[in-house]
Amino acid sequence: MNAFLRRQLTDYVEYHRDPVNCALHVVGIVILFLGAILPLSLWPVTVFGVQLNMGVLLAAPVLIYWILLDVAIGLAIAAAAVLLLFTGATIASHASVTVVWTITVVLIVIGVAMQIIGHQVFERRQPALMDNPTHLLLGPVFVMAKLFISLGFRDDLAAVIQQNQGGVQQDR
Repeated sequence: MNAFLRRQLTDYVEYHRDPVNCALHVVGIVILFLGAILPLSLWPVTVFGVQLNMGVLLAAPVLIYWILLDVAIGLAIAAAAVLLLFTGATIASHASVTVVWTITVVLIVIGVAMQIIGHQVFERRQPALMDNPTHLLLGPVFVMAKLFISLGFRDDLAAVIQQNQGGVQQDR
């Protein structure tokens, strides 16, 4: 893990100590990603002769960023994103524009509500992105890092995340 990612995760963990908040983030981040790319899936684009949609095109830079932060974590996020991009494209190709936008609004409202509830009720503090907007892009990395740790991989990530989470959970 590079020093930049270590600093970012150390700061991010300070806002995500409660296990319920972390669980809400796992679900909420997936829901928000799908909500963000779903309407973009309605917009076909051709890039170098390959038919894509705007969701894929706009997700690509952030997926590259995550891979550059940490190759294993980034590739795992990219694999999950492929499934969500496929889901978005499938919904967009089978539903009317009105239905797609209705689903989008519902997903975004639920996803944002999960983040707010997690921070206000369980963390009792504002979300990390309010103090550092770049944390908006760190949520998926944190969630995937926690998954890697729970599967017994990446002791380097565990040292950063669990060290910073341990003290608060024991106090509760």
